[in-house]
Amino acid sequence: MATKVRHIYAAGNTARGYKTFYDSVLEGLERVYILTGTVEGITSPLIEAIGNQIARETDEVEWIHSPFVNGQFDGVIFPKYKVAIMDGSYPRIWRPASPGVKEIQVNLQSMLNIDQLVDDKDQIASWYEEIFRKSEEAYQAFGEALRIHDEWEAPYIEHLNREEANRVTEEVKALFFGEEQLEKKAKVRRMYLGAATPQGPVDHIMKLTDHLEKRYFIKGRPGSGKSTMLKKLVEEAKTRGFDVEVYHCGLDPHSLDMVIIPEKGLAIFDSTAPHEYFPSKDTDEVIDMYERAIEQGTDEVYEEELMDIQVRYKQKVKEATANLLAAKELRDQLNKAYQDAVDQQRLKAVTQAIVSRLTKMS
Repeated sequence: MATKVRHIYAAGNTARGYKTFYDSVLEGLERVYILTGTVEGITSPLIEAIGNQIARETDEVEWIHSPFVNGQFDGVIFPKYKVAIMDGSYPRIWRPASPGVKEIQVNLQSMLNIDQLVDDKDQIASWYEEIFRKSEEAYQAFGEALRIHDEWEAPYIEHLNREEANRVTEEVKALFFGEEQLEKKAKVRRMYLGAATPQGPVDHIMKLTDHLEKRYFIKGRPGSGKSTMLKKLVEEAKTRGFDVEVYHCGLDPHSLDMVIIPEKGLAIFDSTAPHEYFPSKDTDEVIDMYERAIEQGTDEVYEEELMDIQVRYKQKVKEATANLLAAKELRDQLNKAYQDAVDQQRLKAVTQAIVSRLTKMS
């Protein structure tokens, strides 16, 4: 059986703090196992082990990546079983729907040598405090970067031909939907296009869209109407009854970077830095919002001002990323302390118990 594998981000280190789309990503699932009582250095390998075993039994697996440590996982979803396994460690916050029925708490503290951790309690408390401080410094720097980004948008917004921008949007709506109308309520699923990580921005755009029949790469400048067009496409899809995947900006969750209409095999996304890609298939197309909707010569008129803005913006993003890296290095030390205190046999037993329960659902 060929297993369909997807990679997404459901949480992010943003200019507005740590924000998640867990409620949307997990909507419609019947069971969510939440791993609590320990740290991500234990939960992520457990999630990965369960995911890899179940992947051999099911037709689809969706990996939810961690924005805190590259290569680690916040969760894994098995759509066939309507089940997810999720990390419940700090700072992930859960709003329960029906505890014990939909959300199953799996407390992993029984696997830990608590006496060993007690000896390190002051150091553990210090690590948590520093992780919190460095994370907050990162969010503050990202917030300043977003304010600078607003400056970057200003000259383009001032010279935006809104009638032409609206015309482009109407053209795309026609390309996507024509006269089609589905007699059902649309499902809207929200997540992030990518994430700000300790190693810089990361995304999975190409993996998410490679199998689709048609991809539209939006080019342009900040303030040229890219996100606005995507928001209008989402509303059009909802009006017409088409399910829609909405991918928010990793820096500003209020902004959109990609929309996928699965029932149409279509994707349209902001293809500018830090997630700049170029057509690689015959069916790929480019929509250039700068060319279509911005007054010619705007780049040249504001060249000096824009260069200064870009330098300041990049510096703030660099500062934020450095703080995320500092927080990650602290997490590594915290995770190691917990890993050293784990009873590996009990960890394997928990893994197999969850796997056994899931495979019985097939």
